[in-house]
Amino acid sequence: MTPLELRADVPALQEGAYFNFGAHGPSPRFVVEAAEAFLESHEYESPILDDPYETAFDTFEMVREAVADFVGAEAEEIALTESTTAGINAIAGAIDWEPWDVVVRTDLEHPAGILAWQRLEREGVEVRVVETTDGRVDPEEFAEAVDGADLACFSALTWTHGTRLPVADLVDIANDAGAFTLVDAVQIPGQAELDVSEWGADAVAAAGHKWLLGLWGGGFLHVDREAAEELEPRTVGYRSVEKPTADVFEFEPGAKRFEVGSANPASHVALAEAIEAIDEVGVDRMEERTLDLAGRLAGGVPEERLLSPAEPESGLVTIDVPDPEATVERLREDGIVVRPLPFPDAIRASVHAVNTAEEVDRLLAGLEDEF
Repeated sequence: MTPLELRADVPALQEGAYFNFGAHGPSPRFVVEAAEAFLESHEYESPILDDPYETAFDTFEMVREAVADFVGAEAEEIALTESTTAGINAIAGAIDWEPWDVVVRTDLEHPAGILAWQRLEREGVEVRVVETTDGRVDPEEFAEAVDGADLACFSALTWTHGTRLPVADLVDIANDAGAFTLVDAVQIPGQAELDVSEWGADAVAAAGHKWLLGLWGGGFLHVDREAAEELEPRTVGYRSVEKPTADVFEFEPGAKRFEVGSANPASHVALAEAIEAIDEVGVDRMEERTLDLAGRLAGGVPEERLLSPAEPESGLVTIDVPDPEATVERLREDGIVVRPLPFPDAIRASVHAVNTAEEVDRLLAGLEDEF
């Protein structure tokens, strides 16, 4: 399969020019059909021919294996979650916080990487925010911030600028300070390789409804095996523990302790189907084409208006315009979909390998009056 063959199976991409994959990636027909087929089997056949719980549990294990292979982990290190936000909150809720504890984040984080820590601030936890410049983190300033900290949370790829942070280096710095490391990686899967073993982080949260073109609800959380043993989730259910009927429960080993109860596996079936499609195209091929198209867009934007790197590090291209909300609305009326950002005050185009050069040129033409 090629990126354009993948595109051909996505109904939402057949009209208009869509550049908002960093928020939502429209799904191919076969991804939706895989979810529908599971639902029909689970509801129409399993109650009589099998056991609905066994069917669901077997499905979860299949998806867990697929995700683990895709991100360079072991299956026991993968929890199936609803979203990146759910994964981050799962970690935040599994630590026994004290009022004097310290969390570190950057000023580039998505609300998913902010709100959980704001909640802890109400209980006296200190939150230190590392200020950045042009989507870059100064390692020395980061090291100063994590000195004495208990947890550091940061993005692998910034949703604001499309820049890649030096994840492995930041993890090493945080580890040296004795801090737990939690990485928001949601902007990576589907547009670039994600190998959690190269980062060495304690936990990595992500989801499949963006660049992977999966469905909402298909998230996942990687938790290092040793790190997981020190975490005790406050939300507990029969999937979290070894024996639900025991007088005293024991958490499941590894990341499964973060799964709770009767979730619908359909979104995760779709996640596995989307992963298989991206693997068939080839992650390297997807990334090469994404960067080529993003470079075409960046090259057509005046230097003083380009807030992302001139040589893109991802498909996220952020552009300064006088009135982002009005620009987004005007482009949408012309069938071109981008999004405004709350910070920086700009628009962001998410260029995917399934886009075309003609669409990029159409976007540039639509922006001419802004420059």
